Amino acid sequence: MSEALLPISVVGRFAPSPTGPLHFGSLVAAVASYLEACAGQWLLRVEDVDRPRSVSGMAGLQQEILHAYGFVWDREVVLQSEREHLYQKALKTLIEAGYAYPCTCTRSQLAGHTDARVGIDGARIYPGTCSHWQPGDAVPENAAWRFRVGGLDVPEWSFTDRIQGVVSQQLARDVGDFVLHRADGCTTYQLAVVVDDLAQGVTQVVRGADLLDSTPRQLALISALGGQVPSYAHLPVAVNNAGEKLSKQTMAQALPLGMESERVVALWSALDFLGQEPPASLYKLSQAKLWIWAKTHWSISKVAKARRCFLPSKAQ
Repeated sequence: MSEALLPISVVGRFAPSPTGPLHFGSLVAAVASYLEACAGQWLLRVEDVDRPRSVSGMAGLQQEILHAYGFVWDREVVLQSEREHLYQKALKTLIEAGYAYPCTCTRSQLAGHTDARVGIDGARIYPGTCSHWQPGDAVPENAAWRFRVGGLDVPEWSFTDRIQGVVSQQLARDVGDFVLHRADGCTTYQLAVVVDDLAQGVTQVVRGADLLDSTPRQLALISALGGQVPSYAHLPVAVNNAGEKLSKQTMAQALPLGMESERVVALWSALDFLGQEPPASLYKLSQAKLWIWAKTHWSISKVAKARRCFLPSKAQ
């Protein structure tokens, strides 16, 4: 299933969604994943599986920004929108093994279950209305597909995050049967990210802590698909003065693209945010020399064990 031509001991990746320009939070994730993968390969993946939210031309702009900031990726850029055949193959595997079932419940019907428990992400846990379905039964039209979290008979999923420490979650209690493929034809992030990481041979995932609670779901899918679990490191998420995660919705400022001096400041600020303590003298050096310092001094052990950190003043 691996796309790697040669065995590589370390394969990292950066996978932005093309919903808006890259901002400081994006840069933090890119810098950390890039430096942590210096001994092997660093891949770039465009997570445009949610087609209605993707902005035309944004993936190209994001790659232009990354190139200007000195990032160099290995292999060709992967677009999730071109990999639906892989997602369908994985979904078929899960269905035949009894790990997935069709669901025809509408949002209004789910909202009507006032006694439904609230999950870890604030959403109501699916009450299991359609979970009686078994492989061989007729498949209803216009159905979504859900993952049967109890199918693997693992009461609690645990892993040791390289930054956040031990994380444990009971999927049945905290999440419930989650959607793999929506009724509108879109594969969800949870399935797509697992299929892509397995297909690309990713050995380490370095990303924002806003995705920490999703990881047990991905561990369950990896297990159901018979894949190798990568290591995980979840970085503090940069938030603005109001405590909001930087995003298009919170009007996050796009990374400066023009002058090299501005890019150096942004990169320095990202390293500082990541606890690397870059000396102020790096401001006067070129972007190339700043990268040399970063690669020489990078240590993931210096990253703060926190889910959220405020945006540094120099990056505002």
